Amino acid sequence: MLAILIIVGIVFLISLAGGALGNAFGFGFLSTPIAAIQIPAEPFLPGELFPGFTVMNTMVTAWISIIVLVIISYFATRRISEVPRGMQNLIEVFIEFFLNLSESIAGPERARRFFPLVMTIFLYIMISNWTGILPGFGTIGWIESADDVIHHREVAEGGQANLDEINLQVFEGDSGFAYLAFGSLNSQITAEQFEHDGAGEGKTAGVLIPFLRSANTDINTTLAIALVAMFMVHFWGFSALGFLGHAGKFINFKEGPIGFFVGILEIISELARIISFTFRLFGNIFAGEVLLVAMAFLLPLIGIIPFLGLELFVGIIQAFIFAMLTLVFAVMATTRHGGEEHQ
Repeated sequence: MLAILIIVGIVFLISLAGGALGNAFGFGFLSTPIAAIQIPAEPFLPGELFPGFTVMNTMVTAWISIIVLVIISYFATRRISEVPRGMQNLIEVFIEFFLNLSESIAGPERARRFFPLVMTIFLYIMISNWTGILPGFGTIGWIESADDVIHHREVAEGGQANLDEINLQVFEGDSGFAYLAFGSLNSQITAEQFEHDGAGEGKTAGVLIPFLRSANTDINTTLAIALVAMFMVHFWGFSALGFLGHAGKFINFKEGPIGFFVGILEIISELARIISFTFRLFGNIFAGEVLLVAMAFLLPLIGIIPFLGLELFVGIIQAFIFAMLTLVFAVMATTRHGGEEHQ
């Protein structure tokens, strides 16, 4: 135990000295510039794939998550046997647990109808969240040139930009692709310095645009999942109760002014659910990635380790909450007012 504590202490001191804090005292041999943080997703590669369509880095991560799920499904079902083994056994235990949970909430008949979508949402969100903490996310990408960075800032500010406030990273070589290397924290210049002195011979100044970024840090992704979930919730509502039965929850003239205003409140509630779905998932995952970036900047190597476990936990909890709320909303949509189920 003493040896372990000594090793941990040494690693912590190395991490502290090598990070951004140690850089202030002339060390910083492990420090890197803080990764770019912005809410909109970035292009996977410069330019458009074809006119009007740009592949974003969050879109690529979403495709990777889908491919991972397809591969897992293939290996779990390629040799199905009555006595499950290996991957099949693991997946069956996983699915059985969620199916039993769904049946306890929605009942056997409705649970089996809602389960495919609910389980798909859970698995997709979980895999998307977990892929975002893999090495290389946010640290490997292509270089947006200094001229483009300055131009975009001028467009955003509607005129002349303050070049002193624009920080550029300096990368070795001129290939257009780079990564945030250890000890490169001081390899930064302002746009004004670039205008006067350039980046230096054999070097490129600009901003690193990462190839990969967690899909759920893009609000478009979380909004799309929310819209799909709520569309299916109302589809099940119309299927179970009929058009008038389900629409009557929102447009109600039979019960007088009170019933009408209750229906208006129900419509507002449905819109609020979409907004809540979208921003809950986006906010938690985006904040988690910002936390990881900050800790990697301050304490490289060791500072990020505890928070990786936290992000794994948050990733699965957010997926579980999204899936279970979808199930609960589906149950509510297929139940008549007053709690009487449609037969």
